[in-house]
Amino acid sequence: MTRARRFCDDACKESLGFGREFISLRVSILASGSSGNCTLLETSRTRLLVDAGLGKRETLRRLAALAHSIDRLDGIVISHEHTDHIGGLAALLAVWRTTVYVTADTHAETLRLLPERHARRLERVEFIQAGHGFCVGDIEVAPFLVPHDAIDPLGFTFRAAGVKLALVTDLGYITELVKQRLRDCDGLVLESNHDVETLKIGPYPWHVKQRVMSRHGHLSNETVGDFLADPEGFDARPRYLVLAHLSEINNNPWVAEICAKQALSRRPTESAFRGELLIASQHEPLAPIQL
Repeated sequence: MTRARRFCDDACKESLGFGREFISLRVSILASGSSGNCTLLETSRTRLLVDAGLGKRETLRRLAALAHSIDRLDGIVISHEHTDHIGGLAALLAVWRTTVYVTADTHAETLRLLPERHARRLERVEFIQAGHGFCVGDIEVAPFLVPHDAIDPLGFTFRAAGVKLALVTDLGYITELVKQRLRDCDGLVLESNHDVETLKIGPYPWHVKQRVMSRHGHLSNETVGDFLADPEGFDARPRYLVLAHLSEINNNPWVAEICAKQALSRRPTESAFRGELLIASQHEPLAPIQL
């Protein structure tokens, strides 16, 4: 096991294809929510999964639904060790014998959580660190710290062919560091987990409600709305803004969308958001986004 290299080598900058059309960066969110998270990133020469929270059969079904046939995978990047992000990792490694990019602490915790027969499948691991960029093929990955109740949780930005994607879910509040990393993006996938009032009157035990609402829990629609309305926080540059990791019990896609739209409508005219607002689903993949 080696640490992921920090900088792209010359191969990262080559424009090699798979015999397909040129792809700068294509984003396919296969699933997003508390039952499983998995996103496929593609360029003309690289295929990268972010998290592996779906089982093998469901992952393949959703790829097929998007007319994707993935015979080779260049890596799997893991944000943190919660089951909805690693639950399908061992099964997917049986399909694609690829490298797992993960922090040392998250790796150790993952090995502790997985059954031994599954943990043995993590043969090819490269350790990554917040603040230290690395490359997978021609995709530049920049991990950064987020506040969440996991051992070493990360958010990510990804760059390829001059475009930038940020993907950040599972965080209790939006830190100044996170705000910095979310600037100048062409695409932004951001958690909008729960509606506060729905959570308060919902069926969760109080200690779970406290955990979700804490500064190491999950972002509410209201918190996301405050961020989106603030021109000093959100620069409104993304062509695509995707609300993700919605709770099926404590949120509703229409409520999250309305909250975001109302927040965006409060922005000054000179910094209006002119991109497309999308909602990621737990049950069906989102149509691919071409950046």
